[in-house]
Parts: sequence; C-alpha cells; structure tokens
Amino acid sequence: MATKQNTPSWSDVKTKLVDFDRAGLLGLVQDLYAASKDNQVFLHARFALRDDVLKPYKATVDRWLWPDVFKNQNTSVAKAKKAIADYKKAVGHAEGLAELMVFYCERAAGFSNDVGLQDEGYFDALVRMFEQALKTIATLADAQRPPLWARLNAVCHISDNFGYGVGDDMGDLLAEYGVDD
Repeated sequence: MATKQNTPSWSDVKTKLVDFDRAGLLGLVQDLYAASKDNQVFLHARFALRDDVLKPYKATVDRWLWPDVFKNQNTSVAKAKKAIADYKKAVGHAEGLAELMVFYCERAAGFSNDVGLQDEGYFDALVRMFEQALKTIATLADAQRPPLWARLNAVCHISDNFGYGVGDDMGDLLAEYGVDD
C-alpha cells in the first residue's frame, strides 16, 4: 500500500528554523546566497546593497522583451513579468514597481515597433502591464506621476502603429486615469 506523501510547506520549514541559532541561520542564508543568482539579486535588493536596486530586474525585462534577434533569442512575457514579481517580493516599493512596469511597456513597444512584431498575445500582455503601471502610478505622490505618465504617453503613440487596437486601448486607459494625451 502506497503512503500519501505530504508536500512540505512554509509552516514545516518555519518549525525547523526554530531550532537554528544565529550562526546556523547565517550559514543557511549563506548557502541560499551561493545556490543561485536569483537569491543573490533578491538579497542585494532587500538590503539595498546596490546603488541601483532596479538594474538587475531591468536587465531581465530587457533581455526577454527586446531579445537579440541575430542570436535567435526569443521573447518571453512570462520571464519579463517574473522579474517584476521578484522585485515586488524583494522590495516592493511602489516607485520601483512603477518604474519597472513603465520600463516593461517601453521595451515591449519599442521592440515591437523596431522589428515589426505582430503577436496578439504579446500585445495583450503589453496592454495589461500598461494598465497595471497606471494603477501603480496612481498610488504615487503627485510630483512623481507626470514623468511616468509622459513615458506611457510615448508608449501609447508608438503603439498606434501596431494594429489590434493596442493604441486605442492604451488611449482609453490614459483617459480613464485622467492622463492628458
């Protein structure tokens, strides 16, 4: 008779961590740090150990939304969005999230315009991120909003070239959020 295997959860890990002393916890974090570049980026961001905390996240967004077509690299909306989600988990400041979301929109629209990409799923993801960016920008202080809105306005204008109603959808969203074109 097969036994049911339970999937470990955070509660199980937390129960085990109670037995660790300071040196044990530091050793565990050091092992996690050494185990993956993602863990390093997370800890550097969490503890603000870089001058530009957003730099590695932007590099990932850029790689997956504006790939090198001469090297046969592909786009990946999921991997670009994961970089934003990873930043949110590590730090999650609204200003940084807004910057990453606007950057995502700029890179996705720029690449589409530059190479003539015609991918409805890519465009749908772009419009969804555009809306998320507007929602996040709305939570910022009044003085922080105009430069980000101006960048999204530029994305909207570029996106008028795409078809699929992308530019129209973005224009509607800008109007909904009270952003002047």
